[in-house]
Amino acid sequence: MSLAQDPRAMAELDLGTPPAPDGRTVAASPPPRRRTGRGFIRGLFRNGKAIAGVVILAVFALVALAAPVLAPGDPTLIQGLGAQPPSAEHWLGTTAKGQDVLALNIWGSRSSLFVGFVVGIAATLVGLLVGLASAYFGRAVDNVLSLVTNVFLLLPGLPLLVILAAFLPQGLGTVIIVLVITGWAGSARVLRAQAMSIRGKDFVAAAQVTGESGVRIMFREMLPNMASIVMSTFLACVIFGIGAQAGLEFLGLGDISTISWGTNLYWASNDGALLTGAWWVFVPPGVCIALVAFALALVNYGVDETTNPRLRRPRRRATPDAPTRVAPRARKEARP
Repeated sequence: MSLAQDPRAMAELDLGTPPAPDGRTVAASPPPRRRTGRGFIRGLFRNGKAIAGVVILAVFALVALAAPVLAPGDPTLIQGLGAQPPSAEHWLGTTAKGQDVLALNIWGSRSSLFVGFVVGIAATLVGLLVGLASAYFGRAVDNVLSLVTNVFLLLPGLPLLVILAAFLPQGLGTVIIVLVITGWAGSARVLRAQAMSIRGKDFVAAAQVTGESGVRIMFREMLPNMASIVMSTFLACVIFGIGAQAGLEFLGLGDISTISWGTNLYWASNDGALLTGAWWVFVPPGVCIALVAFALALVNYGVDETTNPRLRRPRRRATPDAPTRVAPRARKEARP
């Protein structure tokens, strides 16, 4: 019998799958689908760490937005006696000047979260542009951008922050610019490494052959495959922005006329809260900074576990006594 007369052989040759025992053709299983944006979001919200981080961030965001309702009026006004411990009238006590600590921290969340997320977006965007251009164009462009990135990486971060903040005019915009200048290099190095691995893929070469422009290839072909690492880099930059702003303002190099968690720590240090034992003045802003950083780290862990199959935990743990699960199709084929 020839190959054309054997339906079983033809089915196996054409479809790549063995035919059924009765000679009927079995359709090949469809190829696995790529994970879409909805699938990524669905998987992220199934992760317990990511959900906990998002909930904590949402609470802080709501408190910051509702600051005029939760603590109406000017929080810097004197509300009572100075250095009073927490009480029913002032839930977190008062500062040495008589200001309400709870109101200062509620209003301070607006500035700290705003600076953190703006710095995170700007630093990630600069790092992404540098990383994509360096990986795609290569050669001279890669050498120049890598040299600039390495220079910023080798410069000590804290002294550079202090010098820039000391010589530039004070203001919230100056703090953002200083933090972006000192924070983009690390993200650029990470994103460049990821872009270099994608640069050698076949779909990038196919896009070049079809005549697509370099900008389109970078942002339509390479960038979607870097979504997880871009998200992780953004969250790390936000943590850096919030912590660095608090550090600058604690040293008195920021705009001390604004209300933020960093300026609350600065005035607590100047008023001698640590020496007098007024823990309710400096503990709340420090706890707020730590909680926001912890929430962002939880979201970062959730993104890693969602996008990396090696980090996903199995839903059911296999035990030595558990029976081996057999697929229904395999059961039918095993029957005589």
